[in-house]
Amino acid sequence: MLFCGIDVAKYQHAVVLLDDEGQVRQPAVGIENTRQGFDKLCSLLQSQPEALQVGLEATGHYWLALYEELTRLGYPVVVLNPLQIAAYRKSGVRKIKSDRSDAWWVADFLRVARLPATSPQMPLMLQLRELTRFRLVEQIGDCKRKILSILDRVFPKYETLFSSVFLKSSRELLKTAVSAHDFAAFDLAELSRILHDASRGRFGQPEAESIQTLARRSVGVGFLVDAARMEMRCLLDQIDLLQEQVAQIDTSVAELMAQIPQYLTSIPGVGSVTAAAILAEIGDVQRFDSPEKLVAYAGIDATVYQTGQFEASESHMSKRGSPYLRHALWQAASMTVLYDPQLKAYYQAKRQEGKHHNTVIGAVCRKLLVRIYVILKEQRPYLIRDC
Repeated sequence: MLFCGIDVAKYQHAVVLLDDEGQVRQPAVGIENTRQGFDKLCSLLQSQPEALQVGLEATGHYWLALYEELTRLGYPVVVLNPLQIAAYRKSGVRKIKSDRSDAWWVADFLRVARLPATSPQMPLMLQLRELTRFRLVEQIGDCKRKILSILDRVFPKYETLFSSVFLKSSRELLKTAVSAHDFAAFDLAELSRILHDASRGRFGQPEAESIQTLARRSVGVGFLVDAARMEMRCLLDQIDLLQEQVAQIDTSVAELMAQIPQYLTSIPGVGSVTAAAILAEIGDVQRFDSPEKLVAYAGIDATVYQTGQFEASESHMSKRGSPYLRHALWQAASMTVLYDPQLKAYYQAKRQEGKHHNTVIGAVCRKLLVRIYVILKEQRPYLIRDC
């Protein structure tokens, strides 16, 4: 059995071949990240008489084309976390860091660890990851923050009128008026009609009168009103467009999720988009041989500081792993404490002990991730346990 280690880079990859004894079968050679370079790598691998396994680091996005090419050719490929190789390199005596030495460390780690090939579902997982990371929610949040900033300057009291400034009825109003002066001078009948139509009859003239009363008592920066109207219209149009695009992305995510056997949506409170983000960031769960390693990968393991007789009394999340996975877990945990009886009871008990909300949600994230690990490993639905 031969082990091919590839150190991935933007322009040129380094390739090394080791045998079962760790002896170099093929010294480090450079492979350009081009079609010709891929053909050179293919010729090198095909010239070997023994079976081989390929390992490469998930460095940025530069490994994706190489992974696609190697799997198309039928080679078993193991995608490795760069942190794994960095930790393994530290076990060596010689402190050498170069592309060619990194390729050797990848091949040797592959030889020692004897890892299974990465799941053939990796392409689907990568598509999920691309879509869930691209979902544009942050851009919508930026637009909303800018709208609140505009209102704070031209109609500071507007935020008190609705449970959310971004309700449909509120947004329809802001398309026609922005400042306190605009609303105070607005025709009451027309204001009532806009509210009635946008809210499907829930609001009407009483609410319109309340808006005008508050507008007459409010103050704002008058000379900014013209600019505020233009900014408001552009931002509201951006939100409409972004929300339409998010809906399209969610449809694509749902179609991909239908092709992957998974039971994450059986967890109470975990929707398809959140489940897709968690699944995409974890990838092939078989590369984690214990839930503790998955917890560490997510960066929700506790840091430990101890020296001599001193040991810190408080610990914090390491936050060393995937920020996308942590964010998705936080969203999932925030919902499961509402819908899962056992996690809800755990959350309430910790809050009664005086723990801060964020501290308890962090603990729920860890519990939830361990359960997700079991679900993915055993490929079975979530079991709801009553307290």
